[in-house]
Amino acid sequence: MDKYTLALAQIDPRLGDLDANRAIFEKSIAQARSGGADLVVFPELALTGYFLKDQVPTVAMRADARELKWLRDLSRRISIVVGMVEESPEYLFHNAALYFEGGELRHVHRKCYLPTYGLFDEQRYFAPGHRLRAFDSRFGRLALLICEDMWHPSTVYVSAADRALGVICISSSPIFGIGKEELPENARYWEQLTRFHASTWGVFVAYCNRVGFEDGVGFWGGSELIDPFGEQVCKAPYYEPAMSFGEARLNQVKRKRMSSTMLRDEDFDLTINELARIRERAGIVAEPKPRAAATRRRARRATRG
Repeated sequence: MDKYTLALAQIDPRLGDLDANRAIFEKSIAQARSGGADLVVFPELALTGYFLKDQVPTVAMRADARELKWLRDLSRRISIVVGMVEESPEYLFHNAALYFEGGELRHVHRKCYLPTYGLFDEQRYFAPGHRLRAFDSRFGRLALLICEDMWHPSTVYVSAADRALGVICISSSPIFGIGKEELPENARYWEQLTRFHASTWGVFVAYCNRVGFEDGVGFWGGSELIDPFGEQVCKAPYYEPAMSFGEARLNQVKRKRMSSTMLRDEDFDLTINELARIRERAGIVAEPKPRAAATRRRARRATRG
């Protein structure tokens, strides 16, 4: 597929009300399909609402839960990105983004960076993710991020290095700091951030933010699709529900990477070695994961022949 149409479903989900949110999803998916979209993206925790607090265990589901069959079925007609609370086999709860395509769950991303400052309190209720992987889709290779993840430059860097052609970031960004233009300060920062990442690494960046209010906190919307040159393809309005459509042409990725060789010329060994030096100087000891240690042992045995 050399191009596809993406729909950003900028919705106002109901806090803790899964049935009401399912109805919103189904209506939005039908609207996206009627608009010719191949892929529809919903915001962070859109299936449950954001400020869940002690409701987190109540609304959590396994990624393969029967209760999500309706999403798997709908994804036979249109690919879907959804934010929800995922319960792991170890009974940990994750702020997660799920990608459904062709009637199957194809990828899960667990939010790595959990904000716990100001009005945010995610580390109290969620476990962080520890993996960042791009994945194959019918639209080429994609990566999923969740809100605060994108504020850390390493996440898009790693995604692009992992051969992603597009990065989808779902968000529940609240209104913070109204300036003279009556647009939140963090909204301006987000708009700079999406353009920087897209144009630096030559990827499409789809940013889907929610709207509405929870516990007196408002969300500003402003969802957008940015092309690999940092230009806006589509933009949703601020502060109100909307469905915004944008076309992603993969030849733009090729053209950008031909004219800018940032990704081609990147020295990964330099980055890895210097980060290892900084980690050692800081006295941080990286404990090997059991699976990684087992993999290294198998590799050594294979080398010994």
